[in-house]
Amino acid sequence: MAGVELLPKEYGYVVLVLVFYCFFNFWMAGQVGRARKKYNVNYPTMYATEAENKDAKLFNCIQRGHQNSLEMMPMFFTLMIVGGIRHPLISASLGVVYTVSRYFYFKGYSSGDPKNRLTIGKYGFLAMLGLMICTISCGVHLLMA
Repeated sequence: MAGVELLPKEYGYVVLVLVFYCFFNFWMAGQVGRARKKYNVNYPTMYATEAENKDAKLFNCIQRGHQNSLEMMPMFFTLMIVGGIRHPLISASLGVVYTVSRYFYFKGYSSGDPKNRLTIGKYGFLAMLGLMICTISCGVHLLMA
């Protein structure tokens, strides 16, 4: 397993944080599924309309909280995977901050008032910036080697 030997031992933390985020994503999907039943929004409808459903805003806020997390997931995963090669402990720590802030982002959005998503949820953007710096450092280090 020569490829595994090229990674620092601490890279395992990066892997575990990514799996933790996957479980968190499953939980958010479950919240959307429960909201579909509660607010009577059937598949394949992505977003409810207020003309058809009096609870459209509440459902849409829950759906949007999960959808936004899905939209950000490829960037988060890429930055974690690449930045973690050079800075595994920093990347894993930032990944935990990002995931926890995403929980608060989702819960705030799910309240029905989209402004609530940014109380603690805004710190996820700082974690993402830190992951970008780790990834840039990894790229520069590879070019200098």
